Amino acid sequence: MRMYETIYIVQPDLGEEEIKTLSTKVQDVVANMNGDFKRLEDWGTRKLAYPINKNPRGRYFYLRFDGDSALIAELERRLRLDDKVIRYQSVKLEQDVVVAAAAPVKSAEEGTEEGIEEGAVEAAEVQAETTTTVEG
Repeated sequence: MRMYETIYIVQPDLGEEEIKTLSTKVQDVVANMNGDFKRLEDWGTRKLAYPINKNPRGRYFYLRFDGDSALIAELERRLRLDDKVIRYQSVKLEQDVVVAAAAPVKSAEEGTEEGIEEGAVEAAEVQAETTTTVEG
């Protein structure tokens, strides 16, 4: 079995009873398709990056489960058919995820005049090279 997570967005004006019904349907799909349900989190109502179906806001849900590709296909089919669901996305998770360290970021104090002068000198050298190449 592979690890998956699905985030789906529902209409923000749904009542608690409708949300419970939808959550129960999602959990039933995972159970009926021999999946291993891990968690379902309600992330609350948030502003969308752009309006979807004239909704500027949406209620986010996070679903984490183990299953196979048939389970994903059935879950996404059910989410697609439900008019209450605005968007959804399923992602397969890697088992051994190692996050690489990010490159150190220079602070404003480290970007002193020396760094600026070095960059200006390099830009001037490139400009001089292109000027002589064009003339020659």
